[in-house]
Amino acid sequence: MSERRVANIALAETYYRALEAGDFEALADLHADDVIFNLVGSTPVSGRWIGKAECFGPLVEEGVVGQLVPETVQFSRKWRIMCADDDRVVGLMYGGGDTKNGEQYLQTYCQIMTIRDGKISELHEFFDTALVELALNDNPTRKGPTDIARPFEF
Repeated sequence: MSERRVANIALAETYYRALEAGDFEALADLHADDVIFNLVGSTPVSGRWIGKAECFGPLVEEGVVGQLVPETVQFSRKWRIMCADDDRVVGLMYGGGDTKNGEQYLQTYCQIMTIRDGKISELHEFFDTALVELALNDNPTRKGPTDIARPFEF
């Protein structure tokens, strides 16, 4: 295994542990100043976010974490590194908390991290956009959430 791959896996593990601890300052430090977040879907948090200030301000602080009840939040309740190479790491993560609108936001994420010079330079994130609309944006879908009959195994 190459040294870069080992370092990339270690960076991703630090990323998930910072989320698990709720340490967003340590999390932000793992990202390049010009980081790009690419979020799936057509929700208010979806799209291409550029720069650490934009990604961790309006997106994370206001669009996601700001919608949650702080004492209930724990991201990275479960996580797993799926694969890694000299430039990228792919991981799965499950976590969240209760929302201020009374919904529960427990989300499964797939993240593809591109790593440059020991920092996350780009992130592609895939998640349940219907849950984002219901729990974070108070925009319920017709059907609403259901218990998953065959949930992921981490």
